Amino acid sequence: MTDQSKADSHSLIDAHGDALYRFALVRVRNKDVAEDLVQETFLAALQGTYRESGPTAERRWIIGIMKHKVVDYFRRTSREPLQHADQPGHSAEDTFLDDGHWKPEAAAMQAWPEQPDRLIERRQFWDALAGCMDRLSPRAAQVFTLRELDELETDQICELLQLTPTNFGVILYRARKQLRDCLGSRYFGQAQEGLNS
Repeated sequence: MTDQSKADSHSLIDAHGDALYRFALVRVRNKDVAEDLVQETFLAALQGTYRESGPTAERRWIIGIMKHKVVDYFRRTSREPLQHADQPGHSAEDTFLDDGHWKPEAAAMQAWPEQPDRLIERRQFWDALAGCMDRLSPRAAQVFTLRELDELETDQICELLQLTPTNFGVILYRARKQLRDCLGSRYFGQAQEGLNS
């Protein structure tokens, strides 16, 4: 490695290391895996060719590499047997009737106190979302991440995780419901308390 390439790698790590780690951690929910993905991303970036100019374009380019690394990680792990398909307190029996329909009390929705786009900008919201995603089953977290955070199409996710469209829809719906319930109690409940105090 030449002195120039060493300097390039250090500046790349200084400029984007923290952002890449946060990006990976939200998606894979494992610090060790997130660190590995950051290393793989930097290695791929240093081997690749950066064609645009400017720090914003560089961030977009390296996040694009990270997205591919996360998808590759999900592809590898989707072939492994999943553990803890249902978390305690979030079993299907708590949410669904015997005929597969939602229990009325489980399907009730409450309005969120603010617009979702404003909430996304808040760091507290992202921290709460990460905490709530930790409570999802690994498969539900993968489906939610790929669909809602990485905006992959349904057919791509089904192929990647070897799911049928029906199974994908059920998993995504359950993940959204669990996250809504969790955020309702962990984030919005606290936000409402803050408004009332």
